[in-house]
Amino acid sequence: MLGDCHVKPQTVRYRPVDLGRAVGLSAQAVRNYEQAGMIPPAARTASGYRIYTDDHVRALSAYVALIAGYGHRAAGEIMKSVLGGDLPTALAVLDTAHIQLHRDRETVERVASAVVLLASGPPATLASDRPVSIGVLAHRLGVTPATLRKWERAGILAPARSRTARAYHADDVRDAELAHLLRRGGYPLQHIAAVIEQVHAAGGPGPLAASIDQWRERITTRGRAMLTGSARLADYLSSSS
Repeated sequence: MLGDCHVKPQTVRYRPVDLGRAVGLSAQAVRNYEQAGMIPPAARTASGYRIYTDDHVRALSAYVALIAGYGHRAAGEIMKSVLGGDLPTALAVLDTAHIQLHRDRETVERVASAVVLLASGPPATLASDRPVSIGVLAHRLGVTPATLRKWERAGILAPARSRTARAYHADDVRDAELAHLLRRGGYPLQHIAAVIEQVHAAGGPGPLAASIDQWRERITTRGRAMLTGSARLADYLSSSS
């Protein structure tokens, strides 16, 4: 850090290496972020060396914290909007991310509720693992056969075929019941298809139930990181206004 102890805090000057150390980055990373427009441009000495201030420390601290909570793309869009004087756009990006986090939290809770029911095993009517027709499954769920065909086109269901007719086995019924639960919650088909894929990747509702706590923890961690990023951004906005 340049300057002596008698210089007022707001006039303290930093080299790239000093600014990098303040937030755990290399001097080159600081230069790269400045060039990319993630922090305000630095003033230059007569010999061409960059001069950073406490304003840059706060901006870079905000950007790094935003990355942890919102990801590189969103963090970059937020900082570029702020530095460009377009605060409404920056706030809109923050709002969108929080809406998605809320949706993710709702999803994991709905999946947790569904898994409690589905992990107990296939319905009694399917104890012998005899497949059922599309009409039987539609009646069981209270939907139309056309709805099940629509779910199939969306990648949610993949029933086997017996000649030309669809044959739904126990796992297909489980997927349909989970899809029906999420659909009633207002989730789009693309989102439901992703949840079903997670069930398959986990090896069924049983293993998925064991990972739900980890899923919740990841959402909580992301939420706290978003809170920290927003606070750092607020600090920067207050100091630069």
